[in-house]
Amino acid sequence: MTELLNKRAVALRYEQNAAAPRIVAKGSGYTAEAIIERAKEYQVPIAIEPELVELLVQLDLNQLIPPQLYAAVAEVLAWAYQVDGKTAEEIRAAREGKPA
Repeated sequence: MTELLNKRAVALRYEQNAAAPRIVAKGSGYTAEAIIERAKEYQVPIAIEPELVELLVQLDLNQLIPPQLYAAVAEVLAWAYQVDGKTAEEIRAAREGKPA
């Protein structure tokens, strides 16, 4: 039970032409569990980065991540794209709105 209560989760979304990724869901305990279950349901890659999550949960919903976290979040997003089977070329093309 204590493990569940200490669990935290954050969901990010990075859209084309956005200045930075945005916090679209965050929570602890049962809310964190629900975020994780929803991600699994939709086959969204789940990264376990407790230190980064601790920083991200302090942000507001729909807030863009601050520049200080760009590098850390970029690493997680690059990993997620790789796990999802997208190449660097496909990621660049999607960001530029072009077919890969």
